[in-house]
Amino acid sequence: MRLEEQINELESALDSFQETTRRDALQRLHELAIKHGLYPEPRPYVNLHCHTFYSYNAYGYSPSKFAWLARRRGLMVAGIVDFDVLDGMEEFLWAGELLGLRTVVSLESRVFVPEFETRVINSPGEPGVAYHMGVGFTTPPRTEFSTRFLELMRYTAQQRNRELLERVNAYLDPVVLDYDKDVLPLTPRGNATERHICAAYERKAMEIFPDPASRSEFWRRKLGQCPPDSVTLQNLIRAKTMKRGGVGYVQPTPRSFPVMSEMNKFILECGAIPTLAWLDGTSEGEQAIEELLAVAMESGVAAVNIIPDRNYTPGVKDQKLQNLFDFVALAEKYQLPVIVGTEMNAPGNKFVDAFETDELRPLVPIFLKGAYIAYAHTILQRYCGMGYLSDWAKRHFALKSEKNQFYEQVGKLTRPEKQALLRGLSQTFTPATILQNLSEWFGN
Repeated sequence: MRLEEQINELESALDSFQETTRRDALQRLHELAIKHGLYPEPRPYVNLHCHTFYSYNAYGYSPSKFAWLARRRGLMVAGIVDFDVLDGMEEFLWAGELLGLRTVVSLESRVFVPEFETRVINSPGEPGVAYHMGVGFTTPPRTEFSTRFLELMRYTAQQRNRELLERVNAYLDPVVLDYDKDVLPLTPRGNATERHICAAYERKAMEIFPDPASRSEFWRRKLGQCPPDSVTLQNLIRAKTMKRGGVGYVQPTPRSFPVMSEMNKFILECGAIPTLAWLDGTSEGEQAIEELLAVAMESGVAAVNIIPDRNYTPGVKDQKLQNLFDFVALAEKYQLPVIVGTEMNAPGNKFVDAFETDELRPLVPIFLKGAYIAYAHTILQRYCGMGYLSDWAKRHFALKSEKNQFYEQVGKLTRPEKQALLRGLSQTFTPATILQNLSEWFGN
C-alpha cells in the first residue's frame, strides 16, 4: 500500500468511536511521520478553540484527529474545547505528548450573570446569559463540588435536548425522533447537541420520505423552503425550530444555567483558568465591557477568549475590527492572557485563523503569548501543581505582568515531546531556577 493510502486509511480510523482504534491509528501515523519526515517545523499559528466529536465537530474530528492534523500543519499550540464535558481531555493530552504538540484542554458552557440580568451579553436574545469557559484542564474533578457540578452540566444539557425534541417532534410529525435510538448513536459518549439533532432529523426525513420530491415538499411546508445541500438544510432546521422564535425554543430563566461565580468555582477547583468569552462588542452587555470584566474578575476570571474569524472581514476596516482591537487592548491593560481559535463546530469554519492577514497580523504576538501561557499552565499544573493560578504562583508573583512573562517563557522553552521532564521540578524552586532547568533540559 502506498504511503498516501496508508495515511488516509489511518486518518479515517482516528474518528472511530472506539478509543483503542484511535490510539492504535495515531501511534502508527506517528511512526510513519517520523520515518518519512512528515512533521513540519511549528509556525506562529495557534487554534485553542476546536470542538471535537465529544460535543460537535462539523467534520467529525476526534481529539486524536485534531491533534494529528494540528501537528501536520505545524500549529505552535493546539487546544480543544467541548460543551459541558471533559471527555476528550486525557486523549488529547496524551496525543500531544506523543506527537510533540503543545496542547491545551478547555470546557465551554453557558452561565447566568446576575449583574447583567437585563442586558444581552454574548448569547443572542438571552439577557444575562453568557457563554463561558475554563482553560487548561489537566485532571478530572477531584472534589465533591466539582464532581457534582460537571455531572449536573452534562445531565442538564441532555434534559434540555430531550425537552426540545418533544416540542420539535410535535411540529415535524411524522418526522419524529427517538432521542436514545436516533440521536445518541451519533455521539461517542452520549453528549448530543442541537447540531446532532438536526442531522438526525435530516436522516429521519429520508426514511419517512424516500421520494426526493415528497421530502422536498415536506421541508417546504415545515421550513418555508428546502435547501439543496445538507449543511444549509440542517442550519435551517436549527434556525426555524430550535433558535429564538422557533417552535422548540424556550426563553431561559436565571435558573436555566449555573451562575458565573459557581462555574468559576468549579473551574478553579479543577485547577484550570476561568475565562471570559467575548463575542464582538456589539451587544448591550459587551458595550459595558469594563463593568463585565470587573464582575467576572471578582469571581475568578483570569483570561479571555476570542474567535477572531468572527471579528473582521479581510480588506475591510470597520467597527467590528475596531471592537476587536479595543478588546485586546483592554485585555492587555488588565494583563489577561488572550486565548484564540476557530470553533470548527459548523461547516466552513477554518482550521486555523488567517494570522497572515493585514487585520490580524498586528495581534499575533498577543495571541501567541496567550497560547504559550495556556500551554505552560497546562504542563506545570499537570506535572507539579504549579499552574497559572496555583498557590505556588501566588507566592512568587506580585505582578501579573511578571507572571505572564514567566509562563510565556515556559511555554516557549518546553519541547512537548519531552515535557514529562517537568516532573523533576519542585515547588521549592523559584521561577528563575525553573527557567534555568528548562534551558538546560531542552537546550535553549
